[in-house]
Amino acid sequence: MQDAIRVLAGECAVRYETGGETERDLRGDVVVLVKPDDTVLVHDADGYQPAAWLTRPGVVRYTRDARGFRLDAADGDERLVVESATEHGDAHYPASPAGPPVGTCGCEGTLVRDGGRVVCVDCRSNYPIPRDAAVTGETCPDCGLPLLRVARGVEVTACLDRDCRPIVAAVREAVDGAWTCRCGAALGVETNRGLHAVCEDCGERHRLPRGTADGTCDCGLPTFDTGDGPRCLDAECAEALPTA
Repeated sequence: MQDAIRVLAGECAVRYETGGETERDLRGDVVVLVKPDDTVLVHDADGYQPAAWLTRPGVVRYTRDARGFRLDAADGDERLVVESATEHGDAHYPASPAGPPVGTCGCEGTLVRDGGRVVCVDCRSNYPIPRDAAVTGETCPDCGLPLLRVARGVEVTACLDRDCRPIVAAVREAVDGAWTCRCGAALGVETNRGLHAVCEDCGERHRLPRGTADGTCDCGLPTFDTGDGPRCLDAECAEALPTA
C-alpha cells in the first residue's frame, strides 16, 4: 500500500548489528513500525524512544513461516533483524505528512505545511515552496489555492501552484525595469535553480537575495535589506553601501 505505515506486533527476538558485531539483542512483546521511507522502529512498553531502529535502510525484506514474520533491514554495515516467536498482528494504515494546516485543497482535503512543501493529507498533492515563504491565509482568485508571500528583492504574493502564478512571474511584474545594471541597462529576472537578476546587455547575473531593495550601492547595483543585514545585489561587491 502506497504511503502506508506497516505495523507488526508479536513476541519477538530483536537483533541490531553493526560491522558484523551484535550491539543489541532483545526479546519481548514489541510493536514494529515500518514507515513509507522504510525506516524501521521497534517499540516496547517503556518510554517514547524505540528499543531499536534503523533509519531509511537500503534493503528491507519480509519472510513468513508457521510462527509468524521475520523482518530483515540492512544499510551498509548496519543490520536490524526482528523475528516473531508469537505473532499478534500485521496491518497497514494510511500515513501522510503532518504539519500546521494552511488551507484547503481542490479535492476539499486539508493542506498542511511540511518544511519546504505543502501537502494535501487526502489526495497527496504536493507543492514545493521556499522555506522562508509565508502562507498568507488568502486564496488565489484563479484556482482557489492558498497564496504565498515571499521577498526576493521585492515582497510579492504568488500562488501555491507554480503552474498558476509562480513567484518568478510576480517578481518580474513588480520589478519591471526598476533596477539597473552597472552598465546602465535595465535588469530582468530569470529563474534557474533560484531567481536571478540578469542584464541582457552585458550578461551580468546575480542571485536575488532574500530581502527587499532599499537603495543603490556605490557600484551602481541595487542594495537589499536582508535578514543578515544590508548588502549589494553582487554578493562579492566591496562597496555594499546604499547611497540613497
